[in-house]
Amino acid sequence: MQADRLVSPQQLKRMLGDGRELALLDVREEGVFSLRHLLFAVPLALSRLELRLDALVPRRSTRIVLYDAADGLAERAANRLAAFGYRDVAILEGGVEGWARAGYELFSGVNVPSKAFGEFVEHHEETPRLSAAEVKRLKDAGTDMVILDSRPVSEYRNMSIPGGIDCPGAELVYRVHDLAPWPSTLVVVNCAGRTRSIIGAQSLINAGIPNRVVALKDGTMGWHLAGLELEHGADRLAPVPSANGLATAKAAAARVGRRFGVKSIDADRLERFVGERDERSLYLLDVRSPEEFQAGHRSGSRSAPGGQLVQATDFYVGTRNARLVLIDDTGVRSTMTASWLIQMGWPEVYVLEGGLDGIALERGPAPRAVLGLDEAKANTLAAIQLQAMLERGEAVVLDLDTSLNYRERHIPGAWFVIRARLGTSITKLPQSGALVLTAADDALARLAAADLAGLTSRPVKVLAGGTAAWHAAGLKLESGQEHMADAADDVWYRPYDRAKGREQAMRDYLSWEVDLVQQIERDGDARFTQFPRI
Repeated sequence: MQADRLVSPQQLKRMLGDGRELALLDVREEGVFSLRHLLFAVPLALSRLELRLDALVPRRSTRIVLYDAADGLAERAANRLAAFGYRDVAILEGGVEGWARAGYELFSGVNVPSKAFGEFVEHHEETPRLSAAEVKRLKDAGTDMVILDSRPVSEYRNMSIPGGIDCPGAELVYRVHDLAPWPSTLVVVNCAGRTRSIIGAQSLINAGIPNRVVALKDGTMGWHLAGLELEHGADRLAPVPSANGLATAKAAAARVGRRFGVKSIDADRLERFVGERDERSLYLLDVRSPEEFQAGHRSGSRSAPGGQLVQATDFYVGTRNARLVLIDDTGVRSTMTASWLIQMGWPEVYVLEGGLDGIALERGPAPRAVLGLDEAKANTLAAIQLQAMLERGEAVVLDLDTSLNYRERHIPGAWFVIRARLGTSITKLPQSGALVLTAADDALARLAAADLAGLTSRPVKVLAGGTAAWHAAGLKLESGQEHMADAADDVWYRPYDRAKGREQAMRDYLSWEVDLVQQIERDGDARFTQFPRI
């Protein structure tokens, strides 16, 4: 690595505080990232870099710093970025351990800035809360109450508080007025752990609804740890607001907007921002539900449901201090989301006035740019062809899905592999037969096939449609982790993803969240803002 492409920990520390745009990218696997990482690092594993880089860091002249465990991953990533036209790329000298040796703070977990912000809010706003036992007692006593689950519907359906209604974070102020029309109704907001419960409850309090509002302490984890039964497969979804409910929501959001200084822009100013994209990074984020986005959205925008955008900002925005323009249809969800991003320290957050008015809307998912895919040529085969090859002993299947998904289901005999480690993985595989790659994302399989072709003389093929196509063909799947060519450290395992020790993992996780406030203070780089109460 050229010396002028290295930055010292001290230089990076100054960069984090200079107010300029910076994309700090950790190119290790997410599971490794979750053990020790820098506070404002964005996890972007080398294995999936081409799939997410353009969305996370759209401007090619963005100042970028990559880091790893001083094991060569960052240099490999830097070479790819250079090939894709990124012009200002450096590597952290000494990687994550170099940062630690310099005496700087390292964090565990994922989405840490957002998680720490939730704890900051509870600490400074004194967000009211009730324990699981208290909520259960009130519920059993017939108290007039509504339980609102602030998570996406997929998480809600997996496990929820009995009787709870799904109403993801940014939807709360938008939809609550019809769910709790009487001021006497107690409103309880929950999530899986703490952050979205706190932010959701405080959103309703900030909006000035007349009801008593509380966060369920420790969410569904707290409910489970209290020995209470969770519901699975629930389907109670908050309805679209009535005319009166929407009018009340708009008035509430307007009050929030004034308190937190939410700024609006019109279509003309947005066009000026678009024209400046080569100088300032711009993210157009549609904060409505994913279903609404697919039904019709503004060209150039990406789906970023408001509650999740606050909960996991680093999943949607890879450039610190970038411009964020939030879009919805009524201004309620975008204003509420903007109010939180401003408090988190984002310097340029705007709501687009009349976000969807007067324009032709695009349907379906936003187009995805997969960098380098055009050069990744691959020989494909159908599921039935692969079955025949396996029966004749002519193929070895390499599964590129997450270790969690592999554990749940995979093609019989398939080996779990991680793309960035294919060079070592292939030495652990049977040494004869074609190598057939399968992935939930065909683009990932094609990219990996191009990598693998440079590492072996064996035939390399891609299963068209991946494991889903195998299943659709009526072919057998199996579960377990019996063929692991790599460690299962590619993704972060949530406490309830663990095969054993779940309860202790939940306790550890909840304690970790609470302790983040002190760790953030030691680190010193967060710019969370406390606004005066009204």
